Amino acid sequence: MRNAVFLDRDGLINRQAAPHHYISTPEDFEILPGVPEAIKRLNDAGFLVIVVTNQRGVARGMLTMEQVETVHQYLQSELAKHGAHIDAIYVCPHADGECTCRKPNIGLFLMAEKEFDIDKSQSWMVGDSDTDVEAGKRYGVLSILTNSLPQAANMILAG
Repeated sequence: MRNAVFLDRDGLINRQAAPHHYISTPEDFEILPGVPEAIKRLNDAGFLVIVVTNQRGVARGMLTMEQVETVHQYLQSELAKHGAHIDAIYVCPHADGECTCRKPNIGLFLMAEKEFDIDKSQSWMVGDSDTDVEAGKRYGVLSILTNSLPQAANMILAG
């Protein structure tokens, strides 16, 4: 079994888009300070690093899944420059009430569980909203509410 750290994306890994806007290009995607180094530290400690992100803009027709995937490819390439990586990214493209994957539901976590042998007792959810924390608790992992991934990584790695 593997320990995992589930991460929200917008507001934790990258700067949050302006209200009613969505990040649809690599140029819009600004990685927050210290994030690549924090992810590398989690990688080096043996954690699976898994992003679980709601992207309602797809359901609203404001961006496509192809644009979301392009942004995620950019994220991975930027992390690679620091020797870091994300093991998997799970996206909910639905609007509220349309699915079981949109956080605070746990569908994205269950998708990860099908792909990876996750030890929930030694895993974490880190996010910048109550919805993220609620999803982590519903899934049964320890949860941290913060907008600083470097600080959260310090807490996780300290045990």
